[in-house]
Amino acid sequence: MQWNEKEYTKPEYYTNRELSWVKFNERVLSEARDKSLPLFERLKFLSITASNLDEFFMIRVASLKDMVHAKYTKTDIAGMTAKEQLKALSKVTKELVDTQYSTYNRSLLPALKKIGLKVVEHHENLTKEQQEFVDTFFEDEVYPVLTPMAMDSARPFPLIRNKTLNIGALISKKDKKGKEELEFATVQVPSVLPRIVQLPDDKDGNTVVILLEEVIERNINKLFLSNAVVCTCPYRIMRNADLTIDEDEAADLLKEIQKQLKKRQWGEVIRLEVEERMDERLLKILEEEFQIKDEDIFKINGPLDLTFLMKMYGLSGFDEFKTKPYVPAQVPAMMNDEDIFTQIRQGDILLHHPYMTFYPVVDFVQQAAKDPNVLAIKQTLYRVSGNSPIIKALAQAAENGKQVTVLVELKARFDEENNIVWAKMLEKAGCHVIYGVIGLKTHSKITLVVRREENGIRRYVHLGTGNYNDSTAKLYTDCGILTCSARIGEDATAVFNMLSGYSEPRTWNKLVVAPLWMRDRFLHLIEIERKNALEGRRARIVAKMNSLCDRGIIAALYAASAAGVKIDLIVRGICCLKVGIPGISENITVRSIVGNFLEHSRIFYFYSDGNEEIFMGSADWMPRNLDKRVEIVFPVEDENLKEEVKHILQIQLEDNVKAHILQPDGTYEKVDKRGKMLLNSQDFFCEEATRRAKIKLPETAADKRIFVPAEAPEE
Repeated sequence: MQWNEKEYTKPEYYTNRELSWVKFNERVLSEARDKSLPLFERLKFLSITASNLDEFFMIRVASLKDMVHAKYTKTDIAGMTAKEQLKALSKVTKELVDTQYSTYNRSLLPALKKIGLKVVEHHENLTKEQQEFVDTFFEDEVYPVLTPMAMDSARPFPLIRNKTLNIGALISKKDKKGKEELEFATVQVPSVLPRIVQLPDDKDGNTVVILLEEVIERNINKLFLSNAVVCTCPYRIMRNADLTIDEDEAADLLKEIQKQLKKRQWGEVIRLEVEERMDERLLKILEEEFQIKDEDIFKINGPLDLTFLMKMYGLSGFDEFKTKPYVPAQVPAMMNDEDIFTQIRQGDILLHHPYMTFYPVVDFVQQAAKDPNVLAIKQTLYRVSGNSPIIKALAQAAENGKQVTVLVELKARFDEENNIVWAKMLEKAGCHVIYGVIGLKTHSKITLVVRREENGIRRYVHLGTGNYNDSTAKLYTDCGILTCSARIGEDATAVFNMLSGYSEPRTWNKLVVAPLWMRDRFLHLIEIERKNALEGRRARIVAKMNSLCDRGIIAALYAASAAGVKIDLIVRGICCLKVGIPGISENITVRSIVGNFLEHSRIFYFYSDGNEEIFMGSADWMPRNLDKRVEIVFPVEDENLKEEVKHILQIQLEDNVKAHILQPDGTYEKVDKRGKMLLNSQDFFCEEATRRAKIKLPETAADKRIFVPAEAPEE
């Protein structure tokens, strides 16, 4: 029996993507409000909510505004036009910002004061000694860097760069008749100087800090010596940073992206932040110059741009108020003296970062670069770290005469500049560099090493859910597999041939590749569970991802749920699916885990009538991943590793500390912990990985227990 898609695609069954994202940022903010967390961790979470919101405005809100300008009236899956979404977002983002600042002012500042860290909020509150220190600091360190810019008939309004912090001022001037005139002036708070200025400790030994903009405001009259400064106030703008590139027209993608990056600084202003106390006359000038409407002005009760709190996190002397940094554990299967290729030949190896070290992935490329038997290395790069050991190893491999092919995705948002630098460096070293595929982002995470051995050519492959970035691998939870499976090796070769020469193989062995047939495969797997449920068999789906907003996939999950399939989803960010719709989604649970590490792995489990199928990979269940990107999802086939992955899912389903559970009304609530053993999945995996590395387990299945993903506990 086929199901009717129309039955499951009614707009009221879906949550708008952008509003769901705001809910996610609220969950991050709830961590900043959680008094059981170490104080400095709460600062960090508040900082993350601020940088998240910036990116959201520059990309998502900007693209909605573009739609309104273009008179695009088509509705989204929840039946909302771009105009309706902007209206709803204006309200909820302002509420979010209010909560950010009440958290900062009412909770965090008093708590910091209690532990001996005083933030001087206004320069007027400085003591006499502090004033002297600040003024000297201004003269010596700040003044030489500043560029005050005035606006008058001869000087137009200066171009204000995206995301920069500025101080606006009204300057009193007298005209020829002696009548007072007010002129606008502005000065950028230099990003080359630290935003947090540490003052001498007070008499009680407390650490005292002030923000750089307060130092400049106190001394701003020194920039306009011949005129009186009437009022000053910080402001900040957010511009449209969504790159629009017509790839068919762009003869040279590299040059086109470089050109577009410059434009990012000067796109349309979509948000203006000002401090609440800003003089109305000053605000009016900014409104007119930026052509900005009331709903896009955020009047803020506190310092603009809370990302400075990440710098505050770095202040020394407060380690007891931070979570002790976790040191990733060794991989038990690799704790011997064998070289990495021998280790892989002994059986597939599962990697679970950051609980296990990322070093084997780096080592895989480094050993391949030096090994005289290695003939070729091929790798996709999406986001890499600032000083990437993988990049160095690839360059070294090319210099050693190996065939090195690297796909560098130039369209990785906000990493474009970084990737252009790497791409040029790799080309110089003699690597073949491919700049992605026209019209598609290459988001897959795959490395192929081709090696000559006694029995002929053997292919070694690393497949992962996260980027080849040794820095983020310490902060993001990701999974990967090292294998020398011949069939996966064949597919890996086919992937690179497809990327470099656009030749698609007739058949694929194991890898599920988007945009070719990943969507169909997932729909097929969900359909099998639905049919099994209708026939009275056990049916079960557990899926973990970053975002879920694909209408076709959600409709298929609804149809499966209606047939009786038990579905548990672990979705960190956006989730457009609604739970608890009678007869539609009563068998679905959704939880979001927000913890010390960023949940990033994608894992998909299907019971498949006892022939359990497990996949991991780079793709979320979003239209862009399934239709507009080159993505790879790979099967986990080794029985021990299967048990291991089921164990990972099970522990996350049992998390009752960091899990937020989606409710039928669209809100998220923390699990009721009363009378329960507390389980923080991230802490559990840290402890487990450390313990296993100590005892060097020969088997990978956790403590020989067999884990069958049970149903999520009733919340």
